[in-house]
Amino acid sequence: QLQLVESGGGLVQPEGSLRLSCAASGFTLDYYVIGWFRQAPGKAREGVSCISSVDGSTYYADSVKGRFTISRDNAKNTVYLQMNSLKPEDTAVYYCAAVLGFATVQAMCVNPDIFSSWGRGTQVTVSS
Repeated sequence: QLQLVESGGGLVQPEGSLRLSCAASGFTLDYYVIGWFRQAPGKAREGVSCISSVDGSTYYADSVKGRFTISRDNAKNTVYLQMNSLKPEDTAVYYCAAVLGFATVQAMCVNPDIFSSWGRGTQVTVSS
């Protein structure tokens, strides 16, 4: 059974950093696009960053460019999201998701509905 488990969330002050991890089991990252999505209270789920395991292509939402970095470790079957210079507006539940790659990461990451496997999420709270 395909499973994704997020970890690394918590409470952090503005300008602080966190690293989220998404551990995959039941499948390998080959041929998959892995995405990080977030959902704040009262807001729709949005794509934050995605990475393709086929060619390493990445996507970042405009709101996180220059602050967040997505990476993968195929040996550990894990995808990471390094979050620096965190802002209160980054507060949300962060989810990782996976789907077989069929288009560019840019086209896929803006559409949460096409991702077939989801983790349960990890809370990130940025507050002073």
